[in-house]
Amino acid sequence: MKNPLVSVICLCYNQARFVKESLDSVVNQSYKEIELIVVDDGSNDDSKAVIQEWLLAHDGVPFVNLQENLGNTSAFNQGLRLAQGKYVIDLAADDVLISNRVEKQIDFFEQQELNVGVIYSDAMYISEEGRRLQRHFANSRLKPYTGEVYEKVIDTYFIPPPTMMMKKEALDQMGGYDELLAYEDFDFWVRSARNWRYAYQSEVLTLIRKSDHSHSKGWYRKDDKQLYSTFKVCKKIQELNQKKSEGLALIRRVKFELRQSCFSGNHDEFDLFFELLQELTHVPTKYVLMCKLNRLRLDLSWVRNIYHTLFFR
Repeated sequence: MKNPLVSVICLCYNQARFVKESLDSVVNQSYKEIELIVVDDGSNDDSKAVIQEWLLAHDGVPFVNLQENLGNTSAFNQGLRLAQGKYVIDLAADDVLISNRVEKQIDFFEQQELNVGVIYSDAMYISEEGRRLQRHFANSRLKPYTGEVYEKVIDTYFIPPPTMMMKKEALDQMGGYDELLAYEDFDFWVRSARNWRYAYQSEVLTLIRKSDHSHSKGWYRKDDKQLYSTFKVCKKIQELNQKKSEGLALIRRVKFELRQSCFSGNHDEFDLFFELLQELTHVPTKYVLMCKLNRLRLDLSWVRNIYHTLFFR
C-alpha cells in the first residue's frame, strides 16, 4: 500500500534565526512522502533571504512569498491552496519536528477510526537558544483528551497546536482557517471538534520554541487583537452548542476571558464578554463589581503581573 502524502506548511514571519532549522527538520524526516510548502508572511527581517538561500539546495519546494503581512490565518490558507496531501501539518518557522515525527504520526493516524480528523502529541518546549525546558504535559494542570473533545476545547486549552496533524478533508470542510481572526487555534479546535474526533499520542514529537514573541507566552497584552478574535469564536460556540453541558463550558470560558480582559486593560473586549455573559446566564456579583471597575478604565495589568510572578515563576 502506498504511503499517504503529508503536506507540511511552514509559515514564517520574522523568524530568520530559526527558519533554516525548522525547514531542515522537515526534509530530514525518516518518512519521505512529504510535500513541503513554505510561506513567508511579509517578513521585514532577513527571513526571505534565508529561505531563498535554503531553497537553492532544495529544488521543487513551493515558496509563497507574500509582499505584505496578512496574518497567520490568511497566510496559512495561501499554502493550504497548494497542498495535495491526505494530511496537513501547520509548522511555525521557529518550531522543530523530531526526525521520526511524521512516520510515527502516520502509523498512528492510519490506525484510527475514519471519524478521527485530528491527532496531537506531547511536546518539549525549548528556549530561543534550543535549551530544553519542559514537556507540555509535565504540567499537572494539563490533561490530554481524546474522542469527542468539543466540550473540552471550549473551556480548556490543553492541545499544543504545533503537534497536530490534521486531515486535509477536515480543513477543506471548514474552508481552511477563518481569515477574519487574528489567530487560528481556538477556532479550529471548536469547529473541527464539532464534526471530528481527536486522538492523542503520548510521545514527544515536536520541539516548540518559547520566544518573546511566541503565542505560547500565554498572556494577553493591552490592545491585543487575539482577545477580540476569542470573543468572535465564543459567539460561534453560542451558535454551535447543542447540550446544556456545552453551554456551561462556554460560560466558564467567558468568565475566564472577562478576567483576562479586566486585568490586561482591554476594556472594550471586557464589555463585549460581559454582554455575552448576560445573554448566557445570571451574572455573579463579582463580575458585576468587575464591570463597575472596568468602567473606570484603569490599568490593572500590575495585578496580573504580581499574580503571574507569585504562581508561575
